Amino acid sequence: MTKVATFSKNKRNKVLDKEQLLSDFRLAMESRHASLMGRKEVFMGKAKFGIFGDGKELAQIAMARYFNNGDFRAGYYRDQTFMFAIGQLTIREYFAQLYAHTSVEAEPASAGRLMNGHFATRSLNDDGTWKNLSEMKNSSADISPTAGQMPKLLGLAYASKLYRENQGLKEFTQFSNGGNEVAWGTIGNASTSEGMFFEAINAAGVLQVPMIVSVWDDGYGISVPNEYHTTKGSISELLKGLQRNDDQKGYEVFVVKGWDYEALDRAYENAARIAREEHVPVLIHVVEVTQPQGHSTSGSHERYKSKERLEWEQEYDCLAQFRKFLIKKEIATAEELDQIDQEAKAFAKKEKDAAWQLFSSEIKNELKEAVSLIKEVAAKSQQSQLLESIADELSKTLNPIRKDVISSVRRALWILRTEPESIKSDLKSWYTIQQELNEDRYSSHLYSQSEFSSAKIEAVDVEYDDEAPLVDGREVLQACFDNLLETDPRFLAFGEDVGKIGDVNQAFAGLQAKYGEHRVTDTSIREVTIIGQGIGAALRGLRPMAEIQYLDYIHYALMTLSDDLACLHYRTKGGQKAPLIVRTRGHRLEGVWHAGSPIGMLLHSLRGMLICVPRNMTQAAGMYNTLMHSDEPALVIECLNGYRLKEKMPANIGEYRLPLGKPEVLREGNDLTIVTYGSMCRIIEDAAVELAQMGIDIEIIDVQTLLPFDVDHSIVESIKKTNRVLFADEDVPGGASAYMMQKVVEEQKAYYHLDSEPATLAAKAHRPAYSSDGDYFSKPSVEDVVEKVYSMMHEVNPNKFPAI
Repeated sequence: MTKVATFSKNKRNKVLDKEQLLSDFRLAMESRHASLMGRKEVFMGKAKFGIFGDGKELAQIAMARYFNNGDFRAGYYRDQTFMFAIGQLTIREYFAQLYAHTSVEAEPASAGRLMNGHFATRSLNDDGTWKNLSEMKNSSADISPTAGQMPKLLGLAYASKLYRENQGLKEFTQFSNGGNEVAWGTIGNASTSEGMFFEAINAAGVLQVPMIVSVWDDGYGISVPNEYHTTKGSISELLKGLQRNDDQKGYEVFVVKGWDYEALDRAYENAARIAREEHVPVLIHVVEVTQPQGHSTSGSHERYKSKERLEWEQEYDCLAQFRKFLIKKEIATAEELDQIDQEAKAFAKKEKDAAWQLFSSEIKNELKEAVSLIKEVAAKSQQSQLLESIADELSKTLNPIRKDVISSVRRALWILRTEPESIKSDLKSWYTIQQELNEDRYSSHLYSQSEFSSAKIEAVDVEYDDEAPLVDGREVLQACFDNLLETDPRFLAFGEDVGKIGDVNQAFAGLQAKYGEHRVTDTSIREVTIIGQGIGAALRGLRPMAEIQYLDYIHYALMTLSDDLACLHYRTKGGQKAPLIVRTRGHRLEGVWHAGSPIGMLLHSLRGMLICVPRNMTQAAGMYNTLMHSDEPALVIECLNGYRLKEKMPANIGEYRLPLGKPEVLREGNDLTIVTYGSMCRIIEDAAVELAQMGIDIEIIDVQTLLPFDVDHSIVESIKKTNRVLFADEDVPGGASAYMMQKVVEEQKAYYHLDSEPATLAAKAHRPAYSSDGDYFSKPSVEDVVEKVYSMMHEVNPNKFPAI
């Protein structure tokens, strides 16, 4: 090995050889040319949008050098060079994502579902089973929202702490090598202004986890300079108080220039050693970074940067400085570096062209098929001129996308609507096949399609001994959680007050003392990173339960739940999963911030998660048992007023499993069907007694889960009998009640079996005021249910049911 450069610090020396240095230069130039070419592809109309990592190449190469098998990345859309450097992205794949190629083989990160610069490795085999993550270099799937990567970064690092310190996890070598893995995060300087960043940074310091956060600081957030973003204009200056010392745990904080190859190498070497060996979090503030092409293809940085700043950026571009360094150290001549640059450009172009050829040829073949079929139909049709026009226009489309093809075919079928089926059957058959293919390309894998899908988990009925004791509902949950902790070492629970006191309603009472702090854990008040802690741990093979103390506080974490967890399986087309169970409690209690039921909001935001709404704790326990056999993320909303109500203790507490998406008939009746869930079940059951005395016989159906919802369409069978339906819940008007109505009346075709107008009964549009009176006058009461049902029956038979 030719010794060409010596980097020294703290009496430690490191020698890199010429081959390594020139390889780094070549990779950096390939990445730079990919960025430059990517921007041009967008402007040529071959891609819709582009955002690139130019200016960050050198720092990312240094970071990649210390990224080991088993490590995880949670970064953002400028990390292309890093992904190239760890061997988990090729330039061809990079351009495949720019073009939105829907093939997993061509674009393994997202199968074309995400805009360019969103990186992910595939943690799962095709059958949904885990790969050996400890033998891979891993990247969690990126999301666009600024700082949105930070919550799960905390969880990825927290998993290492658990794998190192929890002896019960030592056998899971598929996921960890004794907790030696580092979680590497990257973020732009402006995004450090987000609350998620500060929350994650603080939590990592408290937990002392192996997390390295690199801040790429180019001095701006799009057009806004640092002085508008950060106190003191510097995130490292702002966070100096995190620095650990002899008496206090904390962070190591490094500041390094993004164009200084030697300093970058030292910083990342030291950071990796500290984080990996000592489990101490590290912040690396990479300053004097440039962004040669500006923020993205949507604008130009010349509009907001001064001439002097642009000149400085040109001089201190990391590749210009690296070139000077290599010449100064006599690693290579200017001519040799020019030759590498030319080769890098040629290679990037070759891979770009190959990616475009693979992408475009697939669509062009579909276009040719469509044109041919339309022309064939035109030759037999009375509307030949119109059809020929559609075919000709489609054949001339420059850089066609599937929309062009399918839209033309659909319009052709409109024209053919009065023609004989024999003329258009081939075109219709082709279109049907394309619909199936496009369903897979653009809409599959919202939920698990593996054998571990909740839909495929075999149900087990609850059993009771003859002398089954009546206990508080919370004791049923306590027994369930005790069993899960005992039987599955991967199961853990954490949240505010979950640990020492066993949660505010005592379902974990005594379980921390029994199983230890690594299994049942208290957290600070930080809902966003409680969820992130769970996402990251689940991504690494653990089975976490993250508790949000009250449903009203889930708003804090809604962005992370919606933009990261709920769409993770979808946006990787089955490449990653995070089967996190989010446990919370809601519905009725007291006041504006403890009695909310924002179910409609959750239904609209969390497609991709399961939403379970048990009416009692026996149901909830059965759902938890099912979810632990499933590989899908779920939100379970327990009833706040149910923990002290008496329930029989199941004999098979750890074995019974509730089927998700299967409603339960709580009371059979003939006059009217009421569809509901959660705490409303008890309200309606009480109302049924009153209604029976008035001669009204209602059927009560508890949907049990809202996502999935009545997968067998059993509710419509009840409506066929009663011919009337009321959807009742305590969400705001138009919330979950409207959702249930759409699912049953429209999707299940209940409309055809109704003799009365379908109705909803919901809470007021505002949240409840404090006290029991606030609840009574805000949410549906027994009297409200009775009067609503009675009025419906009055319309049917006013003589039998005169107006109240």
